Amino acid sequence: MKIAFVSSEATPYAKTGGLADVVGTLPHYLKKIGNEMAIVMPKYRNMKGTHVQSLEIDMQKKYTVKVFSEGDYLFIDYPSFFERTGLYGTEKGDYEDNCERFTLFCKAVSQLVTDRGYTLVHCHDWQSGLIPLYVRLKKPEIKTVFTIHNMGYQGKFPRSKFPLLGLDETHFNHEGIEFYGDISFLKAGIVYSDAITTVSENYATEIQTPEFGFGLEGILKEKSDKLSGIINGIDYDHWNPETDNLIYEAYTDFEGKQKNKQRLAHECQIESKRPMIGMVSRIAGQKGFDILIKAFPGIMDTGFSVVLLGFGEEHYYKKLKEFEHLYPNRVSINIKFDNKLAHRIYAANDFFLMPSRYEPCGLGQLISLKYGGIPIVRQTGGLADTVTEFEPTTCSGNGFLFKEYSCTALLEAVQRAYDVYQNHDVFRALSENCMKYNFSWQESAKKYQMLYESLLDT
Repeated sequence: MKIAFVSSEATPYAKTGGLADVVGTLPHYLKKIGNEMAIVMPKYRNMKGTHVQSLEIDMQKKYTVKVFSEGDYLFIDYPSFFERTGLYGTEKGDYEDNCERFTLFCKAVSQLVTDRGYTLVHCHDWQSGLIPLYVRLKKPEIKTVFTIHNMGYQGKFPRSKFPLLGLDETHFNHEGIEFYGDISFLKAGIVYSDAITTVSENYATEIQTPEFGFGLEGILKEKSDKLSGIINGIDYDHWNPETDNLIYEAYTDFEGKQKNKQRLAHECQIESKRPMIGMVSRIAGQKGFDILIKAFPGIMDTGFSVVLLGFGEEHYYKKLKEFEHLYPNRVSINIKFDNKLAHRIYAANDFFLMPSRYEPCGLGQLISLKYGGIPIVRQTGGLADTVTEFEPTTCSGNGFLFKEYSCTALLEAVQRAYDVYQNHDVFRALSENCMKYNFSWQESAKKYQMLYESLLDT
């Protein structure tokens, strides 16, 4: 098959979250099983490549868009739209012309894939949501898959922007791209793609409910026959404590992990004898920081130290930094992006905390398992698909879960984790058992391949 992966971000070129990791990794595994792959994304600042094509795009006026190539990547180049400091906006908010930017992107990609004869186009999140419709109008024999990575981001724009899309008015209705009087790029992807996927089985079910559907649960229920969940994987060439050159010392067992814990504790100036909770997270309400802040004193009272790395919503920063002063030598709050420190936290933590309000898949818990860090997570989305409650009597399970979204439920799970930590032999066995779990992209790639083949058979 000749497959185009389309996204607004992909590693190693541009990243704001897990979407980039998925799009930058999964195609390599699909290529290994015989597909011809291209990853198509905007050409942002400081990205190079060879100019291979120019496209004339009609969007109320004519735009000349260039296409650059670099390995398996194709970059859509329109400098005034994409060569900016941020991918989607600044600290003050989203760019006001995001509708124009990503309409141009979708139109250009649609023309590119039809010109180059792709068999299938796999679109990711709202920024590529118009492509299934444009492809259907241009060349309906090309199959399209649309993956929802996070329902919370929908690409909604005012009705007044509709003429930019160059679509017939018949598409602006409740069965098309209209969403409460606005345009929804995400809804366009849901309605017009041949198949819809999400990044975990549980999340595919959750988004059909009012709690997690963000107003689109009705259309997702209606389209449930083409909706499925495939769990994200981990690239073990990149995330592997046996070969990781960013951690203090490569390891294969509990003793090696403890050496990394000692080193991180020293670097972050916290006590090493306490059980360590690690967090590598976007600092946002979705990630559970409201209940974490309420629960923080209780976590300290239980006896933990905490190392946190992340950035995001500034209104949480002050309170988090206060904890660093309230609990000297026990808390390290790092408000920044630091890839080396992220690896070292995964290698050092005893427990990895993800108290998310919702979590489509989650990569942190998968990485932490490989490094022997025991997850403490809310039972939602992909967290519920990959973490099972540890039972000390049978030594089954790989972590600690809580269902109710509250600081009380979070603290109960933290207490269970602390109780297991007190039994050294059980704790060690659990940590080493976590290292044996396999969430490789290889298995997920096979599932996507089966989906693609089923579409081409219809």
